[in-house]
Amino acid sequence: MAKQKFDPAKIDFGLDSFGDIPLSASGQLLSQAAAIRQVVAEGVLADELGLKVIALGEHHRADYAISSPDVVLAALAARTKQITLASGVTVLSSDDPVRVYERFATLAALSNSRAEVVLGRGSFLESFPLYGYDLRDYDLLFEDKLSLFAELLKERPVTWSGKTRSSLKQMDVFPKTEQALPVRIAVGGTPASVVRTAKYGFPLTLAIIGGRAERFLPYVQLYQRAADQYQQPIQPLAVHSHGLIAATDDEAKELAWKYLRESFVKVGQERGWAPMGQEQFNFEINEGSFYVGSPETVAQRLARTIKQLGVSRFELAYGAGGLPAAQRMKLIELYAQQVVPRVRELLAEEE
Repeated sequence: MAKQKFDPAKIDFGLDSFGDIPLSASGQLLSQAAAIRQVVAEGVLADELGLKVIALGEHHRADYAISSPDVVLAALAARTKQITLASGVTVLSSDDPVRVYERFATLAALSNSRAEVVLGRGSFLESFPLYGYDLRDYDLLFEDKLSLFAELLKERPVTWSGKTRSSLKQMDVFPKTEQALPVRIAVGGTPASVVRTAKYGFPLTLAIIGGRAERFLPYVQLYQRAADQYQQPIQPLAVHSHGLIAATDDEAKELAWKYLRESFVKVGQERGWAPMGQEQFNFEINEGSFYVGSPETVAQRLARTIKQLGVSRFELAYGAGGLPAAQRMKLIELYAQQVVPRVRELLAEEE
């Protein structure tokens, strides 16, 4: 089993946004249009500060502005130079694999091959009824469409048949890419999804949004075993988690309680979860999956997670729950200028 060598200097750090609607300086929620423009400004800043990735998630609901990540990423392609432009995720189950491939191949052309598609089944389900799909086919839709997408990546005429869309016979897709289109699969913790990712030879992104990071180590090991079984390479691991960085621990905790916690309470109300109380909140910021605090506090916790899981890429989900736009920009600055260099120092010290 050929594992990737862990090298602190080669870890990529990035950002992840769903286009949460932020507050303005006057305390009013921005419009969804303004929220999209805010994300573009944040992506430009991230590129200027040397962050490696910005991933934009697809949602179809009032509290998130981005329903078409590839369009927003195309705007970023015109205003950035180096940063990888990824979806986070594209809900393949309720989309058409051919159209997804064509859109991201177009984004690759616009960005000089900086496009990356991250595919997932979707933790929010609004896209299924919106586009006319039956939730009873949740698993079938993703498996079927992923098999087609894997064929499209070869960029030659495709012959394919499945159960969820019309067959193809020696059909070609355009535009062609100048470099192979990078693809990841994002997984929230379903073992079958981890195995499927390894089967296709795709890199794995773990969305860790609750609990201790080390509880996901069995999934990392499962991916490695499955890759070995299917004779696929073990690809670099990425992790996505929420965070909030401020000048001091107290300021960060206060903001996280007001905004990050509130976003989880809102989702919990929809899904029948008990509201996040003080005890659970304290656990998540001290031991769990919320990276909240001053740059030093966040760096210490991130370094532990990266080392524990052998992470090659970490994406900080920022701006949840209406965090003011100005605070989001400051968070990005602290992350890029203080947290990332400090994490590298801490990991290098342990080598």
